[in-house]
Amino acid sequence: MKPEDLRRVREEAAKDLSLRRGGARVRVLIAMGTSAIAAGSRSVLDVFEKEIEARGLDDVQIAQTGDRGLSCKKPIVEVRVVGEPSVLYGEMNSEKAQRVVAEHIVDGTPVSDFLIETGCD
Repeated sequence: MKPEDLRRVREEAAKDLSLRRGGARVRVLIAMGTSAIAAGSRSVLDVFEKEIEARGLDDVQIAQTGDRGLSCKKPIVEVRVVGEPSVLYGEMNSEKAQRVVAEHIVDGTPVSDFLIETGCD
């Protein structure tokens, strides 16, 4: 490895550590229980990861959670923005995940079309 490679690895590790310590402005919680995965949560997770990386959103953390119930609304995603009520979205798919990133995470406006609940902390 070259010195610049080591610097890059160190910078990436520092960014990941910062997010783990709570340095995130936004947390995206994706239900990944068995039934959620069967309903398509894995592809929703992949879209969130790709969209957030493509947009360079370093202050957004993605985490996986267990099942949240609400079987008829799976896949379920919760978005927590610092200083705002959390928002729970249901029946997510790839297109909806892209909209949540663009409209809610980037622009700050929750997407009411598939919103289940707000303030669900």
